[in-house]
Amino acid sequence: MIEIVNVSKQFLVAGAAPLFRRARKQSIQAVRGVNLSAPNGRITGLLGPNGAGKTTTLRMLGALFQPDSGSITVDGIAVAQQPLRALARMGILGDAHGLYPRLTARENVVYFGRLHGMDSDTAHARAQELSRLLDMGSILDRRAEGFSQGERMKTALARALVHDPANIVLDEPTNGLDVLATRALREALRFLKSPQGGNKCIVFSTHIMPEVQQLCEHVVVMAKGQSVAEGTVDELLAQTGQTQFEDAFVKLAFEAQDAGVVA
Repeated sequence: MIEIVNVSKQFLVAGAAPLFRRARKQSIQAVRGVNLSAPNGRITGLLGPNGAGKTTTLRMLGALFQPDSGSITVDGIAVAQQPLRALARMGILGDAHGLYPRLTARENVVYFGRLHGMDSDTAHARAQELSRLLDMGSILDRRAEGFSQGERMKTALARALVHDPANIVLDEPTNGLDVLATRALREALRFLKSPQGGNKCIVFSTHIMPEVQQLCEHVVVMAKGQSVAEGTVDELLAQTGQTQFEDAFVKLAFEAQDAGVVA
């Protein structure tokens, strides 16, 4: 289970400066009071337009930097205080880059298994199991160099899952994928959150409406760094009085902002 409670984060960046003068630092409020509760056995969607603060929130969840305020826990473990213990409970897929191109898909997965403390036999067995789950048989013993975007995604996801984490975090994983690769990913996630797949807690960040409707049982809508609404797709439709989810999202994310809900 993943819990994000009233989390905020700002960054100092260099602003514009007159010629020959040092640029002044200015603060950017990237995330402001975000809340998200993702239990086991459920796919929780984090939905928002580009720049809404989704990736910043997930990077704090992944212990890349600490929030200025609020708390983040993974299975009761505070990420800020015990990042290594928390990370051991998560499989994080930020994007499908970062594969070792001279290694095969199998070698990429096994290598990360060994980094997680698995012995060689267990890591190889797990790579074979994930190959069946993600339909990687045709690429398992090919070098990652030259993989398509879908093949890279499958390998990166297998690498993130090699240690059989209880919690899976995906940041816009379908970017650049074709229809078949997207469908394969959806099917794998549905299995992983099921009792047969281990009742995984899955957090799925996206800005694509159909993905939310097809995958997510609960949705948190973000805009301008804030969580502005949450509920099932049907609940959000009823809340906004809309019949199309895209219209409901626009009303929640953009009209709320114009009305001053987002500071």
